[in-house]
Amino acid sequence: MVLINIIVFDSKSFFLRAALTNYCHLCSMIQLRIENRIAYLTLDRPEKRNALNDEMAATILKSLTELKDNPDCKVVVIQANGEAFCAGADLGYLQKLQNNSFDENLKDSKALMSMFRALYEFPKITIAKVEGPALAGGCGLAGLCDFVFATPEASFGYTEVKIGFIPAIVSVFLGTKIGENAAKSMLYTGKIFNASEAEKMGIVYQISDSRDITEHVVSFAGSLVKGVSTQSVALTKNLLNNMRGKSLDEQLDLAAQANAEARSTDDCKKGISAFLNKEKLSW
Repeated sequence: MVLINIIVFDSKSFFLRAALTNYCHLCSMIQLRIENRIAYLTLDRPEKRNALNDEMAATILKSLTELKDNPDCKVVVIQANGEAFCAGADLGYLQKLQNNSFDENLKDSKALMSMFRALYEFPKITIAKVEGPALAGGCGLAGLCDFVFATPEASFGYTEVKIGFIPAIVSVFLGTKIGENAAKSMLYTGKIFNASEAEKMGIVYQISDSRDITEHVVSFAGSLVKGVSTQSVALTKNLLNNMRGKSLDEQLDLAAQANAEARSTDDCKKGISAFLNKEKLSW
């Protein structure tokens, strides 16, 4: 992926300045822009309600893989153009799957699994900006982000059981995030929940009016860019992910190891030094 620096004309100073912005058109369905260390990954298939297919899933995976090691990116915002965040699987894609063999479907399912796993294990902070429906795979895409901002008009649901399908891959992660009972309510019924209900369930972090949601997301992401250590976030996310299913002794051992590892990082040394010297930190 090649990122192109955009040159912007500043009408106030009448000078050309290099914007702190990178832009890349990844494919006809996904766009990526990096500004002020915030990467905006935009689903750009509004005519199909940003429905997922194999190309979109592969491109999201590729983007996350490259952003993981990109020093210009500290926070990722997943958003969408159009009236829907993501309406789940593309109908044409579903029709194609009906003619696949078991091995072909397994290969395709594992590709989707890789995308969701990459999002779940992504070492940097992820934010979903949801305006409109986030259904089935789209709900999984939003729900696996660390924080979800939604408009009052947004909706969330795993509707797979209504068409004889199952929300298999996301079920691995959902119970940990919102609890077993809430997960069953979503996965077994196929019910569509509004933003307020999703907030009570622990899926949505904040509800913002459509006029303000972009400002709120950018402000929140910006505060994380400047206020928290990249290395600390990565170690904490890795610790939380690895503690799943472990005994108390195993969890405590992992925590002790992570604690010791954190002490040797450059960020920890920088942070302790600044604290002792009463210096203001900006990460």
